[in-house]
Amino acid sequence: MPMADAVFEGGGVKGIGLVGALEEMEAAGWQWRMVAGTSAGAIVAALVAAGYRATELRDILEDLDYREFEDESYIDRVPIIGQVASLLFEKGIYEGDYFESWIRQLLGRKGVKTFADLCANGPHALYPHRLQVLVSDITESRILVLPSGLEHYRISADEFDVAHAVRMSISIPFLFEPVKHSGHYFVDGALLSNFPVWLFDRRPEQPGTPDPPPRCPTFGFKLVDPDEGAPNEIESIIDYIKALIITMLESHDKQHVEDADFLRTIAIPTVGVRITEFSITPEKRTRLYESGRAAAREFLRTWNEDAYIRRARVPASPKHRKERRQYRERIARQTARMIGSRAYTNPRSGG
Repeated sequence: MPMADAVFEGGGVKGIGLVGALEEMEAAGWQWRMVAGTSAGAIVAALVAAGYRATELRDILEDLDYREFEDESYIDRVPIIGQVASLLFEKGIYEGDYFESWIRQLLGRKGVKTFADLCANGPHALYPHRLQVLVSDITESRILVLPSGLEHYRISADEFDVAHAVRMSISIPFLFEPVKHSGHYFVDGALLSNFPVWLFDRRPEQPGTPDPPPRCPTFGFKLVDPDEGAPNEIESIIDYIKALIITMLESHDKQHVEDADFLRTIAIPTVGVRITEFSITPEKRTRLYESGRAAAREFLRTWNEDAYIRRARVPASPKHRKERRQYRERIARQTARMIGSRAYTNPRSGG
């Protein structure tokens, strides 16, 4: 069976398409060594790392009512001013508790609680754990990779709760309350790095030299939106907030992807589904899932591992790395100001 690493892009409800593509790749015989994801991609990655197959995830999604994730506190239910007050005092409309309980239950069925249950196998693993979750630390304006980045906060990686890590990664700004941990505010990883396909790349021993050949391919599962997507309907403050979130997070889909990354990217059309479309219809859900399957079939038709290895050894340009770092810093500063994080005191680049 061929082995690969997998990186799943974030995209809220659009993550249904990721599972469709995953099913097609597994049907072709691919198995997963290391997995990573941001936001909705972190959900898929965590469940894959726990041992779920794509066909199991498909069944879970068929029974899932995304509207259950819109869990409100007592403040939110106050007529007229409730949700505005929740934004001001809790920094988000929805609690996120239902989601965390849901993902914890699914992980528990496979015997996974902490990252100690997801230790990497084999001597050549780049990380001690086979799951990596991307989170945005808006207190320090840095991208955080969990659990490897926990040493920065003097927290044990092995003891850290996997469900809590995923909850941190899906904290869409303003929609879900941010997670406060160790005096820092954490939000959706998609804010700073929505498609970290570079995460499992081996680094050269000397700067400026070609990257060493990958020990196995890394496949990126990327959600792409049609240009003719419908405009956002804004009739209330909540519509405005959702439109702001969509504009902020979906802009990642329009960013340039380097040539080397195209060779390993499964581009999944999202058939007009939006990040926050929690009331998605069964018909639209099926269309998105089948879109993922079709995208994976097309990818496999043209996949050439030799060409990928040759191209993957070309180092990223200093200009691209600088632009990516500056973009992360700018977005993190803006979000910290809007959310009103009092802990935002020491902005620092995450690389």
